[in-house]
Amino acid sequence: MDSTAEFEAIVRGPDAYRLARIALDMMVRHKVWPTPLNYELWLRCAGEPRSPLALEIERMAAAGAPFTDATCEVLAATHLPKSRLTDEIRDAGDQLSRELDTVSRAIQAAHRSSQAYGATLADATSELSEQNDTGSLKTIVSGLSGATRQVEEENRVLQKQLKESTNEVHQLRDHLAQVRRDATTDALTNLANRKAFDAELHHAHQAAARSGACMTLAVLDIDHFKRFNDTWGHQTGDQVLRYVGSVLGRVGAAPRFAARYGGEEFAIIFPGEKAAAVHGMLQDVIQEVASRTLRRRSTNEELGAITVSGGVAELKAGETAHALLERADAALYASKRGGRNRVTNAQAAKGVAAA
Repeated sequence: MDSTAEFEAIVRGPDAYRLARIALDMMVRHKVWPTPLNYELWLRCAGEPRSPLALEIERMAAAGAPFTDATCEVLAATHLPKSRLTDEIRDAGDQLSRELDTVSRAIQAAHRSSQAYGATLADATSELSEQNDTGSLKTIVSGLSGATRQVEEENRVLQKQLKESTNEVHQLRDHLAQVRRDATTDALTNLANRKAFDAELHHAHQAAARSGACMTLAVLDIDHFKRFNDTWGHQTGDQVLRYVGSVLGRVGAAPRFAARYGGEEFAIIFPGEKAAAVHGMLQDVIQEVASRTLRRRSTNEELGAITVSGGVAELKAGETAHALLERADAALYASKRGGRNRVTNAQAAKGVAAA
């Protein structure tokens, strides 16, 4: 299905009630709270069963990932039509166009005024060369004085409009920058979201391929997160996601790039860094996470050990970004199969199939 209009036609057609029942059944099965946003997600999933959204939900369900409000917000930001974002950008663009139109009209008026003033000076010069009596000179000077005052007033108005429009344009620029940040940021962890990660991986891969520099990709996953959520609830699970995200965000600060890849999975891009160095660094990170005692905020109960598994892969000559990601994923699953709470280098995991 190619357009929102086609989807809207389906959900308002004869099949609408059947799709609604399918969507609600899926939400009950996955323990999804029936908010309007969540209902739209699952209704689109029911109406477009082979869409990227439906396939991602299927993948997360198979992996046992919980569908918390934060998770659903990430799915919506990645897969739903960006109507709100489009509206905000369009409104800001319209406002910017109005400001530029105002400035343009003011500049045109000032230009016309300057042309008229130039013509007045030319006429005055001609008349001064022909007139010798005092009365005529007074008339000419009076005309020049009036024309000068008019130009000064119009320039003053233009200066004021330029100042106001400059301030407005700065505000619009800041607003659009914030909208862009919101569209590429995971709401729960404040890391980059999947959409931003995909774009950055492509950019980093292209840069490394052009320069011949090394690049390493790490994929990390919180161990037994579904079991943790079933025991403590999704709110506490979100608390753990925020904590792990904060640790990985510190490690993945620029020029590195950290993202919440999906569910309880994270990814970090290390431009210009070797896999061996990244492996040792991440091993220290997951030991730090495992040694930390977390408590449930509402009851102060100890949550037990939180462990993370990871896989790292260094870009090979001629390798695609997709192949690099697949090797990092394979290394992650090698860590899972090897007992979890560890990091595996893809080179060591060669030949290990993903679980």
